[in-house]
Amino acid sequence: MVTYENKGFRFLPKNLIIFTLKIFDRLSLFFVELKINPNHLSLVGLIAGLLVGLFYALGYPVWALVFLLISGMMDILDGKVATNGNRKTRFGAVFDSSLDRYSEFAMYLGLGFYFRHHWILWVLALAFLGSTMVSYTKARAEGLGLQCQLGIMQRAERLVLLILGTLIGLIIQRFDQTMIITIIILALASNLTAIQRIRFVYRQDRQERNKY
Repeated sequence: MVTYENKGFRFLPKNLIIFTLKIFDRLSLFFVELKINPNHLSLVGLIAGLLVGLFYALGYPVWALVFLLISGMMDILDGKVATNGNRKTRFGAVFDSSLDRYSEFAMYLGLGFYFRHHWILWVLALAFLGSTMVSYTKARAEGLGLQCQLGIMQRAERLVLLILGTLIGLIIQRFDQTMIITIIILALASNLTAIQRIRFVYRQDRQERNKY
């Protein structure tokens, strides 16, 4: 599920995020009327993510792009349907987040197989580590009672960056070069986001301790 938190700098413009979420908020009402289970949308998102990885691995970036778009749509819709349909549950939140991790792993795995003989494979491993740490630091902080959704490279940005990297690579017919640049940006920005969140928790903890 993609959400918007108005705190800190993000790669995606604030107005674009709000505009996109409003569109999907309205679109979600159609699924609510059909009584679609939001967990089923999360499963569709997982399947789309698995197919993204498969088509990256097989060297079919056009199809990877198609399912990237579907995955991104499901990533927003499942949460909106759950909220607007009054079907938010703790299980649904954990289920959605868990499937997001599997989906993202499949995408990176597919890219890893495609670039298996290239040095960028090592950078891709760092990108996946950073993406995992972004999610982990948020979950760990929230487990301690802190809302921690800041950062320049959140899941929405990672999906958009993969979509743009794939699309631009296809348009200019330089897919490999464009994706290498995309992976480098993912690796740097994702790990920076994890550090931002760790620093945020440190500052919050310090402020709490200074009160006493």
